[in-house]
Amino acid sequence: QLQLEESGGGLVQPGESLRLSCLTSGLHLKYYAIGWFRQAPGKEREGVSCIGRYNDETSYADSVRGRFTISRDSAKNMVYLQMNSLEPEDTGIYYCAVPPPFTPCGKGYETWGQGTQVTVSS
Repeated sequence: QLQLEESGGGLVQPGESLRLSCLTSGLHLKYYAIGWFRQAPGKEREGVSCIGRYNDETSYADSVRGRFTISRDSAKNMVYLQMNSLEPEDTGIYYCAVPPPFTPCGKGYETWGQGTQVTVSS
């Protein structure tokens, strides 16, 4: 059974960093794109970043480009989101998700983790 488990969230001050991890199981990660999403209180869920399976192409939301970096270690079935220069607007629950195998970023995310809370506050 395909499962995703996020970790690494917490409470930080503006300007600090966090690294989120997504542990995947029940799949061969090298066949999947994987995305990070977030949902702030009272707002809709939004896409943050995605890493594809072909040449590890990456994409980022404009609001995080230059501050966040997505990476994957397929041998460990892990995906990471390094978040630097965090801002209060980055506060929310962060989720990782995968579409069906061989599907590119941006389409048909079917399996989601339970999320990890990130709070940026002074």
